[in-house]
Amino acid sequence: MPELSVNAAIEAVFRREAGRVLATLIRLLGDFDLAEEARQDAFEAALEQWPASGIPANPSAWLVGVGRNKAIDQVRRDAVYRHKVQHLEAVEAELSLAAGDDESDEPLADDPLRLIFTCCHPALGMEARIALTLREVCGLTTPAVARAFLVSEETMAQRLVRAKKKIRDAGIPYETPEPSMLEERVDGVLAVIYLVFTEGYAMTAGEELIRSEICREAIRLGRLLDAWLPERGPVLGLLALMLLHDARRSARVSPAGDVVLLDDQDRRLWDQNQIAEGLLLVERSLRSRGRVSAYAVQAAIAALHSRASAAEPTDWPQIVGLYELLLRLQPTPVVELNHAVAVSMVDGPSRALALVDSLSARGGIGDYHLLYAVRADLLRRLGRIPEAREACVSALASARLEPERRLLAKRLAEIDLQAG
Repeated sequence: MPELSVNAAIEAVFRREAGRVLATLIRLLGDFDLAEEARQDAFEAALEQWPASGIPANPSAWLVGVGRNKAIDQVRRDAVYRHKVQHLEAVEAELSLAAGDDESDEPLADDPLRLIFTCCHPALGMEARIALTLREVCGLTTPAVARAFLVSEETMAQRLVRAKKKIRDAGIPYETPEPSMLEERVDGVLAVIYLVFTEGYAMTAGEELIRSEICREAIRLGRLLDAWLPERGPVLGLLALMLLHDARRSARVSPAGDVVLLDDQDRRLWDQNQIAEGLLLVERSLRSRGRVSAYAVQAAIAALHSRASAAEPTDWPQIVGLYELLLRLQPTPVVELNHAVAVSMVDGPSRALALVDSLSARGGIGDYHLLYAVRADLLRRLGRIPEAREACVSALASARLEPERRLLAKRLAEIDLQAG
């Protein structure tokens, strides 16, 4: 195999397995920073050895085994961590079993979800739980996590350091809690899984709009959570929401890698099997006992889009009503912005612009490119072209994802052409 092909295959393995490898190493080593170093050492060893020896049948187990050995070597060299050697040696048998089992990666299969529950310990604030899991378990960069929370990178880095220190100092175990303790953590776990999916569905930065392997991992975790906590409305709602959104994946990107907006998508490319499963899950979620969850409402919105045979017959009045319900359940700036977009389809751009400007005036949404992009589109529809251009320029300056930047640049050119 040519060297470039080998390197591309190795890179694909790293992208696919990085989260699982880190989750397993954290569980076994009991230390975030040591596990991160061990994973990096294992990846470097793979880059050196795999081009000659080939990619192992079970690359996750190989990486965990090498990472384990590197960590033990480091611990023995470092007097500060010498007390951990006994613990590391105690798990060597389990690690050796995982590293030697080339037929199945079952020893690693549940570690990401196990670690998500660890990071979502009630000793941490909800935002810290979610941010730490996104960074350490799901492999999002600190800038990506910061953008998910609409805060600066420096602020997020400080929060992550404090969260890891609290886990270490409090001696929080790296294990799935007993069933009686799941309830106090499940909200954070659901939020984490959804944010992981969202990052895969529309990356915060880079060259690709979609990272399908991240979407698939989030859906896998959602299914696993549903198996552990069956017939829970929020879990069913989240799983439905992810399936319905992911069903549109093939139609969301052009062959050139550009964004294809919902109205312009070829709906024949939508995955009808996923849509059918998602629609059934929405119904089960809405019928479940207890209060309707925000995930179920979002899934119901996605279901209305999925049922429409084209953009024109979409039931926008019902979507507006669902967003109004969602605002009562989850009054966030992003939900407000999406509500304004739906309102524009029912009541026109003028009322929607008033909602967007009110949201912007209250602050709390930061330098969010989609706020500017929505405002630019509303102003264009109202014929206020100079203001539309200014908003589009701001959106382009704030966007970090290249496909979105190309779309905004195209919009800006259209506005300039309309201005004459």
